[in-house]
Amino acid sequence: MDIELRQLRCLVAIVDEGTFTDAAIALGVSQAAVSRTLSALEKRLGVRLLRRTSRATSPTAIGLRVVAHARRVLTEVDNLVQEAISGHVELRIGHPWSALGRLTPAFQHRWLESQPETQLHLLRINSPSAGLAEGTADLAVMRRPLKDRRFEDAIVGLEARWCAMAASDPLARRRSVHLADLSSRVLLVDQRTGSTNADLWPVDARPATQESRDIDDWLTIIATGRCVGVTAQSVVDQYPRPGIVYLPVRDAQPVAVRLVWWRDDPHPATRTVLGLLTELYRT
Repeated sequence: MDIELRQLRCLVAIVDEGTFTDAAIALGVSQAAVSRTLSALEKRLGVRLLRRTSRATSPTAIGLRVVAHARRVLTEVDNLVQEAISGHVELRIGHPWSALGRLTPAFQHRWLESQPETQLHLLRINSPSAGLAEGTADLAVMRRPLKDRRFEDAIVGLEARWCAMAASDPLARRRSVHLADLSSRVLLVDQRTGSTNADLWPVDARPATQESRDIDDWLTIIATGRCVGVTAQSVVDQYPRPGIVYLPVRDAQPVAVRLVWWRDDPHPATRTVLGLLTELYRT
């Protein structure tokens, strides 16, 4: 059974406008075309959808249900079309934990000034590809390599590593820590999207680990004092939290910040974003 969108639009127009004549005007077709289209729909469905008198047109009981479904279908189709044609007028940048930290407002302001025709959306998406593989992001800002040949990336900057610990921790009174200070602790890690795991330490001095699945859970558990975490500067900037102290890890390698995109279908704004982010991190 093939039902055409024009038939559903015709049905909805008749109900909304009240008469075949007004529906024809709204659709930009003849009244005869409206009648033929509705008749074809009723024949396809095998039911009567409208009651027609000399004065009024109203839906039957089944017609009311069909109209409700038709409205949802047409809305979904309109959304699909909008999604398809809006690729060049909006840009969705996914990130799993933090966007650009303290550089986020500067990036947003520069984007608005230089690219006002393209709406920018920064989306926190806690998935390994920050929304790229799922189709919910056009680009991604990530702090770990994405080992997937479908994607290409470029390093736009470096961020220092910091240790997050409970404010009651004896180390919290220091100004900084070293990796060796954390070897005997339990390190809280996000294996899917986090920027740091036990591989940062020498093989013979790696801390025990416990897994977390989200930045809020990560901070909540660390605040209890059971674990410590090591993360990038952007998390420190973006997530100040009562009960949490951040200290720089003096001998840890910095975190590389990567911009990631689809290799065979990059968003038209990819190179512009790459240039802006590289400039921001450089300055």
